[in-house]
Amino acid sequence: FRGRIMFPIFDGSSRVVAFSGRILHGDASEAKYINSPETLVFEKSKILFGFNKAKREMKEKGFAILVEGQMDLLMSHQAGFGNTIASSGTAFTFEQSQMIKRLTDEIYIAYDSDKAGQNASFRAWKIALRSGLKVKAVTLPEGLDPADAILKDKNIWQKAIESAKS
Repeated sequence: FRGRIMFPIFDGSSRVVAFSGRILHGDASEAKYINSPETLVFEKSKILFGFNKAKREMKEKGFAILVEGQMDLLMSHQAGFGNTIASSGTAFTFEQSQMIKRLTDEIYIAYDSDKAGQNASFRAWKIALRSGLKVKAVTLPEGLDPADAILKDKNIWQKAIESAKS
């Protein structure tokens, strides 16, 4: 984790189960994020980053906002969207959809606007629908991820959420 900003990963009961590190400086050949290895208490497919903090607002607002990474989540929470959770990459799973389903029946998918993000959004959409969730797609201007959009102008994020399409 040398040269990385560290994020503790909590389970749904707010217990630290792992860490994720985002590179601060380095070349493009290094992975942007690295996570703790999987253990008995940390299975990436069964954890949603920020879920422990977002549970209340997901219930109150009636929907969850799903983003890819920690920085997207942090910026979204800072912009007033405490119902945001992250799949810590683009691998959204059926187990994660079931966690959401226990609190709300609607999910807004706000992955990055690049090709990988679009493909991951489609996969997440299929999983969420199979879980019985109503799904809306959040569209951002080309080249912006949620964190970038919020940094540029938090109203871009607000409008993207408000105009999400099923």
